[in-house]
Amino acid sequence: MAFDTTGFEQADSGRYLPISEHGLIGDLRTTALVGTNGTIDWYCCPRFDSPSVFGSILDADRGGSFELAAEVPTRTRQFYFPDTNVLITRFFAADGVAEIQDFMPVVDESREAARHRLIRRVICVRGTLPFSARIAPRFGYGAEAHTTHLEGHQAVFRSPSLTLALTATAPLERDGLDVRSHFKLLEGESNVFALDQIDGDVTPRSCPRAEAQEQAEATVRFWRHWLAGSRYHGRWREMVNRSALLLKLLTYAPTGAIVAAPTTSLPEQIGGERNWDYRYVWVRDAAFCVYAMLRLGFTSEAEAFMGFCERAITSGVGASGPLQIMYGIDGRSELPEYELSHLEGYLGSAPVRVGNAATGQLQLDIYGALIDSIYLYDKWGQPISSDRWDEVGAMADWLCEHWDQPDEGIWETRAGRRDFVYSRLMCWVALERAMRMANRRGLPADLPRWRQSRDAIYRQIMRRGWSARRDAFVQALDDDVLDASLLMMPMAKFVSPTDPKWLSTLDALTTDLVSDSLVYRYDPAVSPDGLHGPEGTFSICSFWYVEALARAGRLEEARLAFEKMLTYANHLGLFAEEIGPTGEQLGNFPQAFTHLSLISAAFNLDRALG
Repeated sequence: MAFDTTGFEQADSGRYLPISEHGLIGDLRTTALVGTNGTIDWYCCPRFDSPSVFGSILDADRGGSFELAAEVPTRTRQFYFPDTNVLITRFFAADGVAEIQDFMPVVDESREAARHRLIRRVICVRGTLPFSARIAPRFGYGAEAHTTHLEGHQAVFRSPSLTLALTATAPLERDGLDVRSHFKLLEGESNVFALDQIDGDVTPRSCPRAEAQEQAEATVRFWRHWLAGSRYHGRWREMVNRSALLLKLLTYAPTGAIVAAPTTSLPEQIGGERNWDYRYVWVRDAAFCVYAMLRLGFTSEAEAFMGFCERAITSGVGASGPLQIMYGIDGRSELPEYELSHLEGYLGSAPVRVGNAATGQLQLDIYGALIDSIYLYDKWGQPISSDRWDEVGAMADWLCEHWDQPDEGIWETRAGRRDFVYSRLMCWVALERAMRMANRRGLPADLPRWRQSRDAIYRQIMRRGWSARRDAFVQALDDDVLDASLLMMPMAKFVSPTDPKWLSTLDALTTDLVSDSLVYRYDPAVSPDGLHGPEGTFSICSFWYVEALARAGRLEEARLAFEKMLTYANHLGLFAEEIGPTGEQLGNFPQAFTHLSLISAAFNLDRALG
């Protein structure tokens, strides 16, 4: 299957790096994207969901950036310091080799960070190289004015909402509201640039070379110590470790929340309108997150995320329902969506959106995701509290009354509500997992009522979610359209992975939605979603496909599909949300959901292969 999609706009390709040409650094409060050219073109401070300070990935002219690169023609290579989130960008020139070490020191998670520090160490390792830097912050998504004060090796950028201080061991010069630096390094020499968030009239603190080296070493130790807790020792250890390190990077330590992605409005189609803000916590991610973290042995992360869910999502839940589908990293429920019309968007892909209007949608599948995550944590982590069980019971009771209604579904369609089979499937999961917990723990529950609703859902899916014409389970009741979300059926234990009905569904999905191991969510031409234009393949669906093949016993196909999928990762092993027709990364980057499904596929394929 192949859908036509718009390729990269050649006229703008020099102004915008491909999405995949970036690495991510962070401090468990926020992150920054660093391009292979040495430019930081996305950085929100002080939190993931704060307005951007550097946002040139969304507007090369007005977004702001922190450029740092050799002044002579070079080749560049980028990699992570092994088993860490310390990023190294190397520059190879005729007269020398140098590298930039980019990192954000991680403050002790037991206390809130009063300051966020971003450090850039430039080191010449061979010969000699001239370098230049341009620090051009644009506060408030490029819409907020600021002043610049330069004194010696320190510059202070002050806006009404945020003040940043730049200290450097290299000479600085003012260029309007920006700051520049030009310097030459001989072999063994280095310079340091440190960007700090400061409060009020606090005097900026310098970052001498020795201190920068100490903080780099401490940051390496932090990440290596954390990763040493992983229990995964399978065939794809390097990719799974990188996925785990990314998920930790996307964690907001003060609350335990994990954002879906650190960016907003990176397009699912170049020039299209499928641009969304993913810097929030989706309830749907809960079960996948808890499963992945517990499988890898990171119980404290799973516990922290469950704590966030308890405080932000299920606290006070009752018969009124329904749950909201996403929340802010601090647990807030109001996420109004608006457009930043002054920004042109990545490669001209407007609109640039902040906030997410999907918070107002009804998506019944999230009940299954949430209760499944509670079930998994109760089974592999800690037994849930009596208060938590009361909340589970209230959700199950609400579902018994409301499961049989249309909703917007997992893909957050903006074309109106429908009777999506996946939503029914996850309602079944919610009730089935709640019954398992009640039976295993002897907890009070209206089991006859839950069982009646669970069985009614099962029968409805088998009768009306099955198309005899397609010989497959389908996207919506009484329909003939296929949907990749149905790959979750055997993983949710709704149907045996070798059931004849499921195997024929898997064959139908392979024929209609799979392109060389890559999987489309659905065909918008036959299932309109209220938006214009096509999209790329969905990477999470591609990893679900691998797992479905493995569970069906088609191990050679599964392994080949998995290995092919790994070739679409960027040079650091990172994935965006989608993959375009020529292998380019599309959508917000990097995406947690994709890496969660990678971990699950690797774990289960490993187990199946023995």
